Amino acid sequence: MAGRLLIAPLLLIAASAQTPVKFPYPERLFYRVEWHMIRAGIASVQLSRGTSDDWEINLDLESTGTVARLYRVLDKYRTVTQDGFCTENVELDAQQGKRHNITLLAFDNKAHKLQWTERDLVKMATDRNEIPIAPCTHDIVAALAALRTMKLELGQWASVPVTNGRKMVFAKVQAQNRENVNTGEKTYQTIRYEAFLFNNVLYRRKGRLFLWLTDDAARIPVQFRFQFGFPIGTISLELEKQETL
Repeated sequence: MAGRLLIAPLLLIAASAQTPVKFPYPERLFYRVEWHMIRAGIASVQLSRGTSDDWEINLDLESTGTVARLYRVLDKYRTVTQDGFCTENVELDAQQGKRHNITLLAFDNKAHKLQWTERDLVKMATDRNEIPIAPCTHDIVAALAALRTMKLELGQWASVPVTNGRKMVFAKVQAQNRENVNTGEKTYQTIRYEAFLFNNVLYRRKGRLFLWLTDDAARIPVQFRFQFGFPIGTISLELEKQETL
């Protein structure tokens, strides 16, 4: 499950350069995924209102080209959150290679518990888990949306309660530097953050996650970079298009 949610982590972009809309707001974001200097896939993220009190985030991830021929990925991720992006439930339909799993996360925020269920549609097996969670715990995707509502000064840290369904941690996020990011068609003024999720924090895999948010009210994630060791290497997501809904 961890591998499916990693890339997942992934989300959102570009408001008007003159009068950026303050996040959160309904939007649709489109990213290209690069691996080993080749285009490996596409990702789209849509943030919309479920009800007047809820947000819904839909993430679709698909491998393309040579990578799709070697290893097909077709993931559909949906999370429903309260205001503040406190997660209520998550559904992930993940097709990766020969695997096909359905993962459900049900958050009981009053009892501070989470029920995780994963169904293997190939082996026809089901696995379940229940863990305690903190108030306003986020899934991976909602945690990114929550980060967009924060304003950290350079060098400052935030501690975010986040879960992958198997465990919950208070993950640290640090604002590290102001940088200009060129996506090919546009240059954005951004703040680079590092989210400490790997190296046996939320995931046992050794790695680092960097993300770049625009340094304005829109707080658009224009770039993500996952750095892993051999043989995976670096996976990058770069913003291609944004639509305000």
